[in-house]
Amino acid sequence: MPYVQLGRTALRVSRLSLGTLNLGVRTTKDEAFALMDDALDRGINVFDTADQYGWQVHKGFTEELIGEWLAQGGERRERVVLGTKVFNPMTDRVNDQGLSARHIIAACEDSLRRLRTDWIDLYQMHHVDRAASWEEVWQAMEVLVQQGKIRYVGSSNFAGWHLAAAQEAARRRHFLGVVSEQCVYNLVTRHVELEVIPAARAYGIGVLVWSPLHGGLLSGALRKLEEGSAVKTAQGRAMVAMETWREEITGYEKLCEGQGLDPSEVALAWLLGRPGVTSVVVGPRTAGQLDGACRALSLTLDEELLGGLEELFPPVGNGGPAPEAWAW
Repeated sequence: MPYVQLGRTALRVSRLSLGTLNLGVRTTKDEAFALMDDALDRGINVFDTADQYGWQVHKGFTEELIGEWLAQGGERRERVVLGTKVFNPMTDRVNDQGLSARHIIAACEDSLRRLRTDWIDLYQMHHVDRAASWEEVWQAMEVLVQQGKIRYVGSSNFAGWHLAAAQEAARRRHFLGVVSEQCVYNLVTRHVELEVIPAARAYGIGVLVWSPLHGGLLSGALRKLEEGSAVKTAQGRAMVAMETWREEITGYEKLCEGQGLDPSEVALAWLLGRPGVTSVVVGPRTAGQLDGACRALSLTLDEELLGGLEELFPPVGNGGPAPEAWAW
């Protein structure tokens, strides 16, 4: 497993990160534990979650599951770079959401308890909070760093100008500030290439990519639907996107098939080769899916294939779609 530095920090992280959105929800507990053990054995050291994950059972469920896994010992906690997130509502109480100092500190305490750990390596703001000043946000984060409860602060779903504003405010306080941005990025959704990734590179912020397969759309969705083997692909965002992207996905699967390559592995390999990308967050439900993600690390895409991908999925400003309204 190759490792790189996370942005301008000295922290070394694996090029693949384990996303935990599916664990315990689309898997059993035993399957989730086996996947985490397998990922760790393969050298994946970044485990990414959020305080709200597992909401299908109850908010905080996924953190509790990870905490139970970590509590088994075997140097699991020492080997993992553990990231979680704060922002989304955890209850219907008015202050149990957002990035107020009150919520940041209370939410961190709750996450530590659920995760059964003394510290969080990467505490990520799940979204920008337009009601919270950066002075308030950084004051709260500084308290948590000083108390040893978090090591680094990251962001998620920020615009490029949000990263700039956050970092300039942190600089005035002589604080390290944001060290990573976790954003949606894949062949279908490339708008982060406009400002987010350039801003991240300029400020020394590592880029973690979520939804690299666009909810399964880039995983051979049409073939799986024809075979009746689709699970995640047959629902949610992938099926909505299929209405718009069917022609391109048809061409994509034919392009991959022509080179004897798996569509999922091609999509991941393309991302791993993009400028500014630090690590790709994969959310496997099975050991086979984790196998495929790891194979993508050693997959080299030739110029013919890269050219075909650019024709099918051009960047924004060169025929590609504008950013989706929800993004920022």
